Amino acid sequence: MGNSCASAGVLPSDYVVNVRTGDFKGAGTNANVYIHLYNDRNEASRKLKLDNKFKDDFERGQLDRFPISNLVDFGSIARIELWQDGAGLKSDWHVDLIEVIESKNKKKVVFPVQRWITDKPIVLNEFDCSLPQDDPRPEQRKEELNRKKAAYEFECKVEGLPAQVKVCPYDEQFSDDYKWDILTKKTQLLLQSKITNITTSKWKSLDDLTNVYQNNLPRPAGADKWKSDESFGMQRLNGCNPTMIRRCDAIPENFGVTNEMVEPILKNLTIEEAISQKRLYITNYSFLENLKCTNENTKICCPIALFFVNDDKILMPVAIQLNQDKNSNPVFLPTDPEYTWMLAKMFYNLADASIHQSCTHLGFTHLVMESVAVATHRNLSPSHPVFRLLAPHFLFLMAINDRALAKLVAPGGWVDKCMGIGRTGLFGIIKRLWADWRLDVQGTLPKDLEDRGVADPESLPNYHYRDDAILLYDTLKKYVTRIVEAHYDDPEKISNDFELQSWAKELTTPVPEGFGIKGVAGDGQFSSTDEIIVTLTAIVFISSVGHAASNFAQYDEYAFPPNYPAMLHGDAPTTKDALTESDILSRLSDKATTLDVMVVTKILSDRGTNGLADFEVQYQYDVIGLHAVDELKKDLKEIGDIISERNKTRTTPYPYLHPSEVPNSISI
Repeated sequence: MGNSCASAGVLPSDYVVNVRTGDFKGAGTNANVYIHLYNDRNEASRKLKLDNKFKDDFERGQLDRFPISNLVDFGSIARIELWQDGAGLKSDWHVDLIEVIESKNKKKVVFPVQRWITDKPIVLNEFDCSLPQDDPRPEQRKEELNRKKAAYEFECKVEGLPAQVKVCPYDEQFSDDYKWDILTKKTQLLLQSKITNITTSKWKSLDDLTNVYQNNLPRPAGADKWKSDESFGMQRLNGCNPTMIRRCDAIPENFGVTNEMVEPILKNLTIEEAISQKRLYITNYSFLENLKCTNENTKICCPIALFFVNDDKILMPVAIQLNQDKNSNPVFLPTDPEYTWMLAKMFYNLADASIHQSCTHLGFTHLVMESVAVATHRNLSPSHPVFRLLAPHFLFLMAINDRALAKLVAPGGWVDKCMGIGRTGLFGIIKRLWADWRLDVQGTLPKDLEDRGVADPESLPNYHYRDDAILLYDTLKKYVTRIVEAHYDDPEKISNDFELQSWAKELTTPVPEGFGIKGVAGDGQFSSTDEIIVTLTAIVFISSVGHAASNFAQYDEYAFPPNYPAMLHGDAPTTKDALTESDILSRLSDKATTLDVMVVTKILSDRGTNGLADFEVQYQYDVIGLHAVDELKKDLKEIGDIISERNKTRTTPYPYLHPSEVPNSISI
């Protein structure tokens, strides 16, 4: 009978075993691979060696087919046992998927492996999806989690910031490093753009600046509209930092704006009347006061700004006070001299951009989701349905964070060179806002909109981020609900799921023992499906939609520095004296720094992975998961059609949250 698989054309096969090796560096093996098949009568086959003669099996990303003979009437396959013997120089082997097909009836049984296979056999059931209390091999599951806890140790790499993995595990590395090599891509992009004669000299005129865009560095959207107040208002709603605007219910005592100043702008309404009509909105960046930056001589404004929904339903700036003390800071108005008002808006946007890169982008998508991803790997078995739901949304997250911190945020790196706050200010802002950040408020879209008083489309129209994001949030919640309610159809299943409860506890336990995330439903102990659903929906949303909104508009916003400056030189205006274009130009960075901002934001604005629900790696194979994914894809198709129609009539289209443009994970 023999132990090897049947040779093609020698014996008829009773089964075919298809094996797909993982598609990343080092996934293949030269070891000998063996499998036991178990039928639904709990009978085991002989030891089967998976080997095709004269063929190099189990190479990276390869699908290998192995006919199996001499198993007549063995029956339906219920589980497998898989191992390799450690032979050869490259014995480590990562398996993505195994399919066993019964030849006579073509019945296919799927085993998503998605693990490293060693010389210690691993046993897997069909679909490999179960709650821990239902797993027939609890010791195998426990041992695997212990190994993962050792691989995914965590620490706060910067005090006061979200915890991260200590060392990026091999499993989390990019499948093709070159695709995410930021320095190499910078060089390639510069060569392709054919931009020459960029020096450290200053710009001669604003027209001089606009002439630099060509080829792969096209003219960004911000270059065409940056001077207008309408564009400045729309940045608060639909730029890359659209989550800071709030409804104004009262004017802060330290804000020096008065009715006399703004009555012409408010169409003869008083401030109190505009507030009562829900037409006034505000941002207050008091938390930036006395921020320490990398360059100790750099002073970042901590502005307060007021905005008004005019009769045309457009959000317009009304007043800007660039620092918190009203006694020493004038209130700048749209009626001030042109370049004075322009410079006030630029210094406001410098503060806004500093918050965007620090928190909206890095801190509250990249870093907080790394905390969640590490906790997930440490506490949820790969067999857990919640792990299978979340895993696609963590693809390459730890790798991009590891690379970004090493290349962009390192001392003397891009952030220090191209952002006024530098890495010191970047970390300082995250630290200040992370202390109060909550998953159930800032991390949960409907609650965030409600908390900021901006949920009503009638009161605040043209908020494209909100209108598109809420469609996606509701659809993702439906997707999560289908999976959670099917697996937890009895409350006891929640209380008995010790992996899920351990995950919740570690998420909420303060550092250094846990990750210290505030606002996790149940506060570390889930007792209902509603608590699980709202938590998982927030995680999936932030990892996909939240990151897309904060990331992919970067080139359009930053690549023309006057529109959304990451750095300005000199002091902010402290009087309303008339200024000139030369005063604007003197505040801008030199040509080389501008080009660096253009190139890096262009790279960051490119999408590295597939659109929402088009998963690079499939984790859902069971009936519940497959149905949920199918329904999600149908829902996203409808949303895509809705957003496409909306963009046809919008004055400025908002493409960033079309489902096809929203990656599943934070991979850039």
